[in-house]
This record gives sequence, C-alpha cells and structure tokens, in this order.
Amino acid sequence: MSEEHRGIWVFAEVIDGAIAGVSLELLGAGRELADKLDVPLAGVLLGENITHLSEQLIPYGADEVYIIDDPVLKDYRTEPFLAGMGKLARMYVPEIILYGATPNGKDIASAIATDLKTGLTADCTMLGVDIENRLLEASRPAFGGNIMATILCKKHRPQMATVRPKVMKALQPDPARKGMVLKEKLEMKEAEIRTKVLEIIKGPGKSVDLEGADVIVCGGKGMGDEQAFQLIHQLADTIGASVGGTRDAVEARWISHDHQVGQTGETVTPKIYFAIGVSGAIQHTVGMKNSELIIAINKDPDAPIFDVATYGIVGDARETVPVMIKAFEELLRENEVISHA
Repeated sequence: MSEEHRGIWVFAEVIDGAIAGVSLELLGAGRELADKLDVPLAGVLLGENITHLSEQLIPYGADEVYIIDDPVLKDYRTEPFLAGMGKLARMYVPEIILYGATPNGKDIASAIATDLKTGLTADCTMLGVDIENRLLEASRPAFGGNIMATILCKKHRPQMATVRPKVMKALQPDPARKGMVLKEKLEMKEAEIRTKVLEIIKGPGKSVDLEGADVIVCGGKGMGDEQAFQLIHQLADTIGASVGGTRDAVEARWISHDHQVGQTGETVTPKIYFAIGVSGAIQHTVGMKNSELIIAINKDPDAPIFDVATYGIVGDARETVPVMIKAFEELLRENEVISHA
C-alpha cells in the first residue's frame, strides 16, 4: 500500500458497442464514494473504436476517462485486457477499482487482483467507505445469505470489488458535465496472445426476463405448498406481471430456478414488487430491495420483509391473494367498460 494511491475507478464494460448498464450504475456509487474521499472518479474504457463512449461516462459522473483503443481489444480476452488494465493501474495508481459482477467483469477483476497482488471482494450488494482510514467497505451476503459480511482490504491497493447489476442506481446524466480524457497505448501484439476469437455465437435469450419486468409477483415458502403457489401465477396473470420465487420456493420445486429472485438468482428493480409469503431473508432482499414500490403479505407481523416494504399486509396469503385477484378483476372490468363507453 502506498500513499500515492488516490482516486476511484470504474471498469466501463462495453457490450455490443455500448456501455453496460451495471457500469453506469457503478459510476453513481463511485461518485458518492469519490465525493466522500475528495478524489476524482474515473471510468476505464478498453476496446476497439470505443473512444467516443467517453462521452457517455462523463455525464454519468466521471471526472476522468482512461482509454486504450486498440484492435487487439476488439473482443474480450483475459490476456490483452489484463495487460491494458494492469498498465493503467500501475501508471495512475488508483486506490479503489469497481467492476460489474458480469462474466467479463468477474474475469478481469480476478486476473487484476492476482497480477497486482491485492484483494477482491466478489458479488457485493452494498458499498461504503471509512473516510478516516480510506477503506472501502464492501458488503455481501454470507453463510447462505443469513448475514451481511463487510470485507476490508487494509494492507494492499487498489481495493477492488465486483458489484451485482441492479443493486446500485445510476445518476441522472448531466450533459453539461466536463471531464478529462487520457489515452494510452496497449503495447501488445496479436501474435503475443495465446487465445483467438474465431466466432461469437449468441444463444437464445432468457426464457424469463425478470430484470426487465415492471411488475413482479414473487411467492415464498409462506404459500405452504405447490397448489397454493398457483395463486401467485393467477395474480400475475390477472395484472400482467412476471412471476418470481424465493430460493425456498425453487428448492421445493414449486417454480423453476430461472424465476428466482435474490443473491443466487436475479437482481430486479421493478416499479411494483409483490412479496407474498416471503419472510425477507437477506439472501432474498438484496435482490429486490431497490424496487420502486414493495407490497408485502405475511402472516408474521415481525417478518423482516416489512422492514423494506412500502406497504404491508399482515395476514395469510392464501386468504388474502384470492381477495386481491377478485378486486383487480373487478377494477379491470370497470376500466374496460369505461374505455368502451
């Protein structure tokens, strides 16, 4: 660790020619940390023909953008990205680097941690900072999601973390913001790289798109059994929502894993989230707590889910949900009559 280490970086991942959403979210989180530590926030761009993307990073909070634009970086490969990122980190010595917890983000973060002999906290859901000691407080669920562990890297720099998509919020872009762009060269030839990209084949999209859903109805073990869980599907069908499930519901085989919300499932930020028969374990709440409006139904008045809920109903979900379905059906019929009048 050196006193020279200053500044916060965000690895700005490029997917299909655009900045990944998680990178913009991390600029929002990084901006808050940078302001507390009174240091600049930088975005790091590696790729081919990506210089123009710096115009996206600065409005979202970056003060500086470090760029290596080289044909060798056209497609993600560990060796050239490690060479580029490692070179920048040694030249400009940041104290914190944040990466999205995507396949490429996880790969480059772990490679950099090994190369720079520093620490890395993976799959974080919260970030904070100890201002006095300049320590990144990287928090993530541990022990199966039963507790939150805050991990520190006290003796080595840069401090690094990967952060799951959708758990941070991007800032509203400010087109008037100004920033500095610094360009460096890779100094690595194609012949030096052991891997070659022969072809990129895109597989089918996800069968369940929870990340993009505006309304999600999620059921937990409080539904009791698979038959009662069908009420979750009925409510979702009635209001045109997507269906989610907790880990317990998935393990009970009431619903498939691609519907799971939480640390080991999807992280979601819908406009409305119904948590029905959901206790509110940390493993689940880290995946949905940033929803705009959360409606919880649980018969236990002390259930942790009520701590994150906007509105709560204390009651048996198997009795409450049929009443809700009937009320929504009547409301939809009334609106249909009005629309035809």
